[in-house]
Amino acid sequence: MTNGPRQSDVLIIGSGAAGLTAALNLADRFQVTVLAKGALDDGSTAWAQGGIAAVLEPGDTFESHIEDTMVAGAGLNDRAIVEFVVENAPDAIARLAELGVPFNQDGNSLHLTREGGHSHRRIVHVDDATGWAVQQALIRAASAHPNITLVPDMVAIDLATSRHEERYSGAGHVWGVYAVSRTSGRVEHFTARATVLATGGAGRTYLFSTAPRGATGDGIAMAWRAGCRVSNMEFMQFHPTCLYNLEVKNFLITEAVRGEGGRLINPVSGMRFMPDYDDRLELAPRDIVARAIDAEIKRDGLDFVHLDISHMPPDFVRGHFPNIHDKLIGLGIDMTTDPIPVVPAQHYTCGGIVVDRDGRTDLPGLYAAGECTQSGLHGANRLASNSLLECFVFGEAAARHIAANWDALPPPPAIRPWDESRVTDSDEEVVIKQNWTEIRRFMWNYVGIVRTTKRLERAAHRIKMMNEEVADYYGHFRVTPDLIELRNLLQSAELIVKSALRRKESRGLHYTLDYPALAPGPVDTVLVP
Repeated sequence: MTNGPRQSDVLIIGSGAAGLTAALNLADRFQVTVLAKGALDDGSTAWAQGGIAAVLEPGDTFESHIEDTMVAGAGLNDRAIVEFVVENAPDAIARLAELGVPFNQDGNSLHLTREGGHSHRRIVHVDDATGWAVQQALIRAASAHPNITLVPDMVAIDLATSRHEERYSGAGHVWGVYAVSRTSGRVEHFTARATVLATGGAGRTYLFSTAPRGATGDGIAMAWRAGCRVSNMEFMQFHPTCLYNLEVKNFLITEAVRGEGGRLINPVSGMRFMPDYDDRLELAPRDIVARAIDAEIKRDGLDFVHLDISHMPPDFVRGHFPNIHDKLIGLGIDMTTDPIPVVPAQHYTCGGIVVDRDGRTDLPGLYAAGECTQSGLHGANRLASNSLLECFVFGEAAARHIAANWDALPPPPAIRPWDESRVTDSDEEVVIKQNWTEIRRFMWNYVGIVRTTKRLERAAHRIKMMNEEVADYYGHFRVTPDLIELRNLLQSAELIVKSALRRKESRGLHYTLDYPALAPGPVDTVLVP
């Protein structure tokens, strides 16, 4: 059952840093609706422990931050985009401070920490829970704005495009989205002159991930089905240090622990092992540290390695990492005296929907910002703490372009209501659970930190079989949030595997035993629907 469309000027899908930044930059002129898949603070932003990278330290330069980003990205970054983001970083921090984000101070200036791949201290933070503080400030500001309507618990199904118009058109324009309410189970359609995807990454395609449960690649999958190009999906960043604990899933131990002196130890030999892999030791870029840990684990048949900062003064450790310290104490680990058991886990989706510097996608009326995009900033591997930064800069850029080109955005035509006249309620939810688990397991085993062509082909074969099963299920049963996520998860997995099979080299986060060398000249992997 559907009602008539819910109309606004601009529709934003996602309530994290990118989505709310866009909303706040548009709301003085336009009516903005923001859809959240669950609660307003359920996305990745609230989980970001580390901070936001910006050139603020005396002696640091934009050129240095640009260079660090290019080096981490293995030369695949778009230099003009890197310059654009880095140069806009200090202003983005200033605006967040105005919104009331209580950044840690060092006397009269901001306290800066350092993370892997950075040549200077340039990470502004709020203790070890920066994302949470940023998310709360953005929600406060958005809730207080009379022109912003926040709609939680709406799961987007598909973009409404020209082919959904009552008078069919092949123009490829995006007019909003069909979404199902978690509370009523009803499908509604939201229409707007401009739609912004800010839906986050696809981390939950993997068995071990630091991403929130909702990171099922929804925006990437919806944009692909609607006709957008998708790029560089093979570059999945694995965070080297996720807590290994069978009770607690996805608890990240921030890179700043290594930035402040933490060492990685092999629990069997008791020896620090990073000197064997890289001169930068524990502060090497994430792909190198993750592969080193993976190699130690595989060689010695371990479940985890140790991250040890217990040689630092206890007050220093508690003062720098109060949230992590308290969480670990609750699990019987005192990081001031004991090592922390850690494993790598999927952490960030470096590829995504192709966008330009204004956040425009290939489809008129559709913009995208944040982790669901491939803007050219991250290249083959994201530099630490450049992710929140990208959300602010591109959320603002998309808003600026929408506002500047408002008169060129036509009002939405009549859109067909969602048709569920030929479907029934599912009596087999177990099928969804089984497929979800299977995808995450084969992606972890076959498309993980170290890959081979044979493993990738095995994954592709499984995806092909599951595609038929899921399409059949989707065609016969009424949509549920779990079914929508399964469909998007499978679509994301397919895009990752297709991209990985196309790259005949090892670059950044994509490491394959069949092609261990770099190919001459960096080239993006671009998939065209």
